[in-house]
Amino acid sequence: MAMEVGFLGLGIMGKAMATNLLRKGFKVTVWNRTLSKCDELVDIGASVGDTPAAVVKKCKYTIAMLSDPSAALLVVFDTDGVFEQIVSGKGYIDMSTVDVDTSSKISEAITSRGGHFLEAPVSGSKKPAEDGQLVILAAGEKALYEEAIPFFDVLGKKSFFLGQVGNGAKMKLVVNMIMGR
Repeated sequence: MAMEVGFLGLGIMGKAMATNLLRKGFKVTVWNRTLSKCDELVDIGASVGDTPAAVVKKCKYTIAMLSDPSAALLVVFDTDGVFEQIVSGKGYIDMSTVDVDTSSKISEAITSRGGHFLEAPVSGSKKPAEDGQLVILAAGEKALYEEAIPFFDVLGKKSFFLGQVGNGAKMKLVVNMIMGR
């Protein structure tokens, strides 16, 4: 039985990541602000959700890979956003690179509805994303991290669990400084 996962955001990174999940046999429902960006993924087996809320309603786990903090917040809090359909037992994994404050806001919203939250920013750019060689810096709910390992094993060469929400965002800053980005 293939695990079903939602994927929000099909920029350079998100598209590569969602493609890898599809190629490894996951059932993936995708959403992107520009819906035509979903077409290529539909060709390799993805389903499309019309809104972030529709994706979350359909899938137990939803991954987001958005361009910046404002996009990450909009996808959660906007009309037809993630928040409208997060219920107990659903997991939301935000792999966007955001600041601690943004991550905390999203975490509080998701958990206030009984959902489970993980921030999981990545180190790596387009090629590591395409090759499934990202480094994943996860923080938040340990149980969700453990459930997400099958996804992370496809998306990355290594994933770390760093404790409470905010730690992933902080570690990403450190990594960027070391890498000189």
